[in-house]
Amino acid sequence: MPLLPPDITVFDAALLIAISTVTSAVSAAFSIGGGVAFLAVLASIVPPAAVIPLHGVVQVGSNLVRAIIQRDHIMWHIVGPFVGGSVVGAVIGGQIVFQLPGDVLRIVLAVFILYATWGPMRFRMARGGKLLSVITGVCSSFMTMFIGATGPFVSSVFGPMFPDRLVFVATHGACMLFQHAIKIVVFAFLGFAFVPWAPLLAGILAAGVVGTMVGTRLLGQMEEAFFRKVIRIALTILALNLLAIAFGLYS
Repeated sequence: MPLLPPDITVFDAALLIAISTVTSAVSAAFSIGGGVAFLAVLASIVPPAAVIPLHGVVQVGSNLVRAIIQRDHIMWHIVGPFVGGSVVGAVIGGQIVFQLPGDVLRIVLAVFILYATWGPMRFRMARGGKLLSVITGVCSSFMTMFIGATGPFVSSVFGPMFPDRLVFVATHGACMLFQHAIKIVVFAFLGFAFVPWAPLLAGILAAGVVGTMVGTRLLGQMEEAFFRKVIRIALTILALNLLAIAFGLYS
């Protein structure tokens, strides 16, 4: 089996591996940003049909390491309902993955993130926390089948739910681990061939381990107030970027 898929050069592979290190560190430190950034680079290198499934594999690896390292802070009673909702969302999305316009979902996602970040009635942990987790799982899993990186959507809901940054980042990572794993299963069922990409993915995942370890160390050294400011600014930038893509402002 060739080490690289057709049309992927050694430079392309080296770039993806290097970017994986950086973006995994960002995700481990702030829970968001890394997945979206890696998706953007991936989309500029690999064929369009391969972008979402390959991104899913990379995110599984990154979030698995993150969940293992940060396991003491994971709120499993939230992860469980989220995973259940994700199964439902992925199954529904898998039925119409080639039919629904991605730009429509990008607009909906961006508007939701902006409201959840800056709106007057942002989400709070309450008795309905598990129900909110299920709904978030359904919606984000459905959308991730089309646009790949829905981590900011989940973060916009979970951020206000968890006042401790360590709990927030760890729980978010565990949720995204299972959601991307479900997505991979669905794409495999739909016929996507992952095997030709295996050697390249192995290198990307190995680099992600290093980045996740670095990011986790940075997270532990940050102040809570600084972390929260970065999250709100990052969510806003990511939402505006989604709107720019949806309205064709990028060539």
